[in-house]
Amino acid sequence: MAKTVLVTGASRGIGREIALLFAENGCSVAINYRKSIKQATALKEKINAFGGTAEIFQADVGNYDEVKTMVDNICKTFGFIDTLVNNAGISEQLLFTDISPDRWAKMINTNLTSAYNCCHCVLPKMIRNHKGCIINIASMWGETGGSCEVHYSVAKAGIIGLTKALAKEVGLSNIRVNCVSPGVIMTDMMSAFDEQTIAQLKDETPLYRMGTPQDVANTVLFLADDKSSFITGQIIGVNGGIYI
Repeated sequence: MAKTVLVTGASRGIGREIALLFAENGCSVAINYRKSIKQATALKEKINAFGGTAEIFQADVGNYDEVKTMVDNICKTFGFIDTLVNNAGISEQLLFTDISPDRWAKMINTNLTSAYNCCHCVLPKMIRNHKGCIINIASMWGETGGSCEVHYSVAKAGIIGLTKALAKEVGLSNIRVNCVSPGVIMTDMMSAFDEQTIAQLKDETPLYRMGTPQDVANTVLFLADDKSSFITGQIIGVNGGIYI
């Protein structure tokens, strides 16, 4: 599986596991980060240590000009981006009435506009080469809606809509667009939840455990592989059955 993969928000959490798994499977990995240069550098060194290929690329993916520059630099380094994984995102729990216009804009920009920016910058070359794969990371809250996470739910629902519509548009160019929709995954985004809430979520999950970043990464890798060449426009839930 010798491909070049751009993973946004790859310095930690789910993005880090995705980057590691692709590198372990022979891919060259472009590690995007915004501020976490120490974590991004450590990930690059870890990949290089086991013989993999990785480079770090700084960009605020919510900023179109920075994304354009990043994509140009990745193409200069690796030649072509075969797979784009739109993983970068933030979460926040607030009552809807407490979501200020600035907080709303930041959430939409970071979690949704960022995906537009990255897709818009990588697609021209994918279309010219008549190949490519885009995998967007959404959330089950984008499917069901989450109380006290309205802005987050809206952004992730937008990711799902982007996935379905874009898959229809670029399919003739042999480009696949899919979406992974995680459930409760134990990352630092769960730090706002107390032990009682986490235990309750576990009880509500048919597989009776919390998800791991590796669970999500495994699904992303499958969707990027040629074995899934007839799968596009799909929303794949990785949620232990908590939402069916």
